Amino acid sequence: MAAGLKTIISLSFVLAIGFLLVILSCALFHQYLPLLVVATYVLAPLPNWICGRCANPDDFVESSGNAVVDFGRFCTGFLVLMGIALPVLLAHSGIILWYAAVMSIIGGVLIYGTIIAFGMFFEEEHEF
Repeated sequence: MAAGLKTIISLSFVLAIGFLLVILSCALFHQYLPLLVVATYVLAPLPNWICGRCANPDDFVESSGNAVVDFGRFCTGFLVLMGIALPVLLAHSGIILWYAAVMSIIGGVLIYGTIIAFGMFFEEEHEF
């Protein structure tokens, strides 16, 4: 039980640092478009989760098609890539500064990494 509590505390600390970086990238430079990165990283795991639930894998037949799961992974990958490419695009076009873009990307990667780590540490194991 103590290992679970330490994991939750450390993941929440990393998540807080990620949100702090994204908020500081907006507040320090008075440009609030980098907050869009938070939306993409929060929405990124949803297609993978929804398509994983809709796939309904059969326990006895392993050769069933995984097109729904692959589509969910594609959408998740698209959203993660958009979270990295959006600040770069905004900085390249001169809408935000490069410092804000770098802080936003680092904060977004920390946020998404925390979401993935939380899913890996607290995933329920299925016993058949």
